Amino acid sequence: MAAYALPLPARCLSRYLLKWSSLMKNRSWCCKVFVVRGCATRADDASVPTIPAAQKSSVLLDYYDSMVGHGSLREDRHQRSVLLQLDQLQRVLRAYDNTQLLKVRDRDIMVGLNRQRHVEDTTGTEHKTEDTEAEQLLSRPKPPRGLYVHGNVGTGKTMLMDMFYSHVESSRKKRVHFNAFMLDIHKRIHRLKQSLPKRRLGKMTMYDPIAPIALDISRETCLLCFDEFQVTDVADAMILKQLFETLFRTGVVVVATSNRPPDELYRNGLQRATFVPFIHMLKEHCQTTCLDSGMDYRKREMPAAGVLYYLTTEPGAERAVDHLFHELAQGQNDFTRPRVLTVLGRKLHLSRTCGSIADCTFQELCDQPLGASDYLEISRVFDTVFIRNIPRLSLRMKDQARRLTTLIDNFYDQKVRVVVLAEAPLESLFDQGPLVGDEERDRVLLDDLGLTQDAGDRLSLFTGEEEIFAFQRTISRLTEMQTEQYWLQGDRRPDKMK
Repeated sequence: MAAYALPLPARCLSRYLLKWSSLMKNRSWCCKVFVVRGCATRADDASVPTIPAAQKSSVLLDYYDSMVGHGSLREDRHQRSVLLQLDQLQRVLRAYDNTQLLKVRDRDIMVGLNRQRHVEDTTGTEHKTEDTEAEQLLSRPKPPRGLYVHGNVGTGKTMLMDMFYSHVESSRKKRVHFNAFMLDIHKRIHRLKQSLPKRRLGKMTMYDPIAPIALDISRETCLLCFDEFQVTDVADAMILKQLFETLFRTGVVVVATSNRPPDELYRNGLQRATFVPFIHMLKEHCQTTCLDSGMDYRKREMPAAGVLYYLTTEPGAERAVDHLFHELAQGQNDFTRPRVLTVLGRKLHLSRTCGSIADCTFQELCDQPLGASDYLEISRVFDTVFIRNIPRLSLRMKDQARRLTTLIDNFYDQKVRVVVLAEAPLESLFDQGPLVGDEERDRVLLDDLGLTQDAGDRLSLFTGEEEIFAFQRTISRLTEMQTEQYWLQGDRRPDKMK
């Protein structure tokens, strides 16, 4: 599928987009396709192993087989192998609940956890004490082991998570993008600290907010499903061990997808030695499995939604994008105007909107210090976003590249439709050449952190390694976001969401 081409007449394209739902309404099988993401088209694979009948008599595998039978999915032995593991976990979770592990009051559990740690007495020796009652309640019943699925972009991890989560029979389950989860954790920490009484003059009070927050989450859910488990922020890395220690001890089961195996999480990150114990804990409580069929299903040939990716170098490209915006805006019960969104008490200004459509520039969205909370609010308000004037990105623009990745991740998860006007074709939008031009800024930052140049050369904060890795996912997702199927999924008009 071409990611860019000579623009079709904007009027014809916009009429085509607006009529999709009516054209497809009699094809009931499409509703099933929308449930999954990442794998469509039929293909025969003689190497797929035969699954015993006892194993196949399950809701998850039956659903997968039905999708393959309809031609909505391609049979993939790697996906089937992971699905078998998810199916086994799903069966165990039918009868599982962590309320028994939450019978101890907050204070009792926190005391029990703290008393189990080694403490140093006044003579310099170490001893270990245990709270017998808390230990017994925390160790029985033993929670089921979760699952951590990693693999290259576009191999079907999100699709399998869709299947698993929709079939888990539990009212106490939660699915969230990992970045959004950590954003919520930091918000909870801030609220908890704000609620504490002010310290008295001359008195220091040490208070750890992580354990109470983890306990609150354990009461809310016994199953946490994470999309895109990745750690890039040092503030997140420093609290994960303590946060998940309490979650695991109180019986929360974790299922996660990621592009990185556990041992490569926060690779070359600042103070990574402090983060490594969390990796050991994650591997202890989650079975690790790799899903890598060697194919990016998002880049397969699928019907395109028309031209949605324009190059600024193409004659008439800007005019075509303008025309497309006006045509789509005619279907809105609004007029073109600026909008101001409020995000965490801050004002986010968008210069051109119409109803559920936002016409933005790269400078508005990625040159400003915006983050996941801002992009989530945009995706809540708008179902279609135009992104104009995306430059050819490089390692000199690590901050902007990171924001664009976060932006597309949030838009993709919320099924926001995008129209792009960029300086370079999608596959070459990010220049991975050597990092030059930021030596002075990096030197100052190294001095502030008390690091040598040799140490800086190994940290992803300075090498741009994390941005390069994550941008492959951005390219893959932007490719799928240009397909007809994706645009149909993103239609939020009330008469099309039934």
